Amino acid sequence: MIKFNWEHIHLRSPDPEATAAWYHDKLGAEVVKTPQPDGSVRIDLNLAGQKVFIAKAMPGKAADAPASPYLGLDHFGLTVPDIKAAVAALKAKGVTFTMDVTLNRPGVQIAFLTAPENVSIELIQRG
Repeated sequence: MIKFNWEHIHLRSPDPEATAAWYHDKLGAEVVKTPQPDGSVRIDLNLAGQKVFIAKAMPGKAADAPASPYLGLDHFGLTVPDIKAAVAALKAKGVTFTMDVTLNRPGVQIAFLTAPENVSIELIQRG
């Protein structure tokens, strides 16, 4: 069996700087600007050890995200040690939640928030 490892998540945004600032301000992502061979700059994030690339979406070349749930990538998840504290801290920063803290099954609590460009992020606390 071939072994696979995560490399990156790639996001598109009409305003990559603002999107990167949101991930930095709200989720503590480290922002790194990476020069590209064509002279442009892609914004990269280190979000909890995961590389996230943010590229500019060109007008007329990108579609709006469909309403959830839909086929394809629905959301990505981040673990937190104290979900209630994390949700309270993010709400204090103005983050919008589509699902407040919910017991998903015994020992697992989840909540969903919305990031720029309607990216859905799940917070999850296990145990």
